[in-house]
Amino acid sequence: MALQPDKRQLGYEQTLMYGRYTRELGQYAKREAQRLRDEQERRRQLEDDLLKYEERTYWHRSKANFRWFRDWVFTKIGEDWIFLSLLGIIMALLSFAMDYTIAKFQTAHVELFRMLSYSAGLQFLAWVGFPVVFMVFSAGFVHLVSANAIGSGIPEMKTILRGVVLKEYLNFRTLVSKIVGLSTSLGSGLPLGKEGPFVHIASIVSTMLSKMIITFKGIFENESRNSEMLAAACAIGVACNFAAPIGGVLFSIEVTSTYFAVRNYWRGFFGSVCGAFVFRLLAVWNKEEETITALFKTNFRIDFPFDVQELVAFSFIGVVCGLGGSLFVYLHRRIVDFNRSHKRWSNFLIKNRLIYPLVVSLVISSITFPLGLGQFMAGELTQKQQINELFSNYTLGNEPEDVNQENIYKPWHRPNVFVTLAVFIVMQFWMTAVSVTLPVPAGVFIPVFTIGAAFGRLVGECMAAWFKEGIRNGDTLNKVIPGGYAVVGAAALSGSVTHTISTSVIVFELTGQITHILPVMIAVLIANAISQLLTPSFYDSIIQIKKLPYLPDISHAGSKTFNIYVEDIMVRNVKFISWLSTYADLQILLDDSMLQSFPLVDAPESMVLLGSVQRVELEYMLDSQIGRARRLLVVKERNQIEDGGGSPAKDKEKVTVVEFHAGSKDNVQQPTATITANGQELQDLSDLAGSSQALEKFDDMTPEEQREWEAEQLAKQLNFTDCHVDPAPFQLVERTSLHKIHSMFSLLGLNHAYVTTLGRLVGVLALKEIRIAIEKGATYRGSRARSGLSANTMDSEMSSS
Repeated sequence: MALQPDKRQLGYEQTLMYGRYTRELGQYAKREAQRLRDEQERRRQLEDDLLKYEERTYWHRSKANFRWFRDWVFTKIGEDWIFLSLLGIIMALLSFAMDYTIAKFQTAHVELFRMLSYSAGLQFLAWVGFPVVFMVFSAGFVHLVSANAIGSGIPEMKTILRGVVLKEYLNFRTLVSKIVGLSTSLGSGLPLGKEGPFVHIASIVSTMLSKMIITFKGIFENESRNSEMLAAACAIGVACNFAAPIGGVLFSIEVTSTYFAVRNYWRGFFGSVCGAFVFRLLAVWNKEEETITALFKTNFRIDFPFDVQELVAFSFIGVVCGLGGSLFVYLHRRIVDFNRSHKRWSNFLIKNRLIYPLVVSLVISSITFPLGLGQFMAGELTQKQQINELFSNYTLGNEPEDVNQENIYKPWHRPNVFVTLAVFIVMQFWMTAVSVTLPVPAGVFIPVFTIGAAFGRLVGECMAAWFKEGIRNGDTLNKVIPGGYAVVGAAALSGSVTHTISTSVIVFELTGQITHILPVMIAVLIANAISQLLTPSFYDSIIQIKKLPYLPDISHAGSKTFNIYVEDIMVRNVKFISWLSTYADLQILLDDSMLQSFPLVDAPESMVLLGSVQRVELEYMLDSQIGRARRLLVVKERNQIEDGGGSPAKDKEKVTVVEFHAGSKDNVQQPTATITANGQELQDLSDLAGSSQALEKFDDMTPEEQREWEAEQLAKQLNFTDCHVDPAPFQLVERTSLHKIHSMFSLLGLNHAYVTTLGRLVGVLALKEIRIAIEKGATYRGSRARSGLSANTMDSEMSSS
């Protein structure tokens, strides 16, 4: 049985909750606050010294003046305003440059096809070879530079914004890989989108700005402010795609947040307005537009855009799009499962990573060949041209009135508009589902937006054919506007796939008209209601596929969630560290578990929770006790005493020893340790030069001496004096319901929480246990649920923490 510590020494106070220790944690808090104050004072002194430097050169004087002007501007205007405006402008420039590049690639593809009109064989080779080369290059580049750029990026951002740390998704390599890979994959002409990846790009640029520019360091270092800026960056990414600041903010909230802080509203709107304004202004400067206008401008009739009787047709579009959106998510999931479940096929794709994108791009480009099947699905049009013509104010089923209409009609009349639209919808549907499984940066919004517009247009053309004279309303006849049906279908299907309502706002900003607000809202609401009953959203499906830490929607579980409690699903076999533990206990704990944080208790017998300690702190504590730097110092002290060189404790001589920790999580070289001769002072140094040479200057112990010395050091009790302890980790009680747990984890972005009873640690709860409870708890009721879930999660490890 472990010996109890001296209660007076630890500042023990008897309470109703088994007592508590206050002195050590209080002293730690004071030391930490003093360290932060000293660091701020040191930085302030360095800045003052620069300003007071009298014999400075012209460069120093200019730099000092610039720093003064910068501080004055940031004081008057505000750091957040400048950061958001700068982020919006950068993303607008980046979006315009990528759109320009992608448009040039797609135009070159079509022009090359037309240049070879004298030979159908050469036309086929050019039409097929162009996208194959671009797609293979994109897949290879992304694989070599950063595989984290593959896919949309919105699922990862949704995971990051709920508190999970995924640093590798927000680094510079991922940014380069995403930009180059996205430009070439979209330039190939395959049915892929830009919106999701651009949200990821905006988040990376936001992180890089806050890290690289010293003035914005406070944003990066403050976890709360960094999360707020990432949320604003997601809105800016959408706004710079569609020039839709309002829809961009609402869409980013719906797809990335379970709960949204209203204080971030102004940040999202301000950054989105800056980005959307500059994005459309660049189009004017490039003479693509005469003035700042909508991206897909429409000219629908304003006085009587639709008849009340047409609401039935709009509702029908909503029902079909709801079913179609669920079918699309299901089809995509089945394709991914097929590629993963068949071992031989999966291993073949892993060993030959470029075969899959090559085959898929070859098949799809062959199908869209304008002289083959592509002539029945408007294969020679780019995505932007397709949307423009589907939103057009003309009835494609009628005879063209002028040359302009004839040019629009031509791709859709092979043999007629109804067959062409039907073939286009069916072929684009499955080709999009296959294309988004490719290992390249790719979004899904624009392709399903186009498919929805085509279906709406098909319904509109059918209505126009059935009511050639128009729909009678009293004594007047009102012509059917097929373009309005296309707008409704585009919003409904894209909203169904992504489970968002904000697509209705996006189409209003895209078209510049709000005439069909009621039909759009009705269709989008019906489509969302149906799709949410059948399948998760496309982004949530990817989260499940990638097994990212997430919390599934609890709304469909009903009242059952109120009958499942923490005690039913928590992990009782908790790995912990106690105040009385030895360094040997700590070494065993770190070797046996890969958890990133551990609860700190007073003693194994009482299990009173004192706080939480990060793994990196415990590793540093163990390394400071038995690491090579400490061992070499002990040898040096012993040699000095044997040589009669005096007591090292009096000389306070500093010895610099460089340590590399190959087992660290990120394979990052740890800083050197400067240790005084008495072994009491440890300081971090940034100079790693000459590390291997520095170690060769000191004598080491023999293997037998090293084992004896380590055994002696490991037997000592842990010293938490210089260890960062979180004195207030999040805690739950055993009778907290699953519904309340889900709300707290979602609202606070928690990864895990400790379960206590009167201050005693009795268990731990992580995302994994909550997810299992929500997914399996619906099949249980009352006590049956409690017994079943406890058996499933009793021995599971808290891997998400």
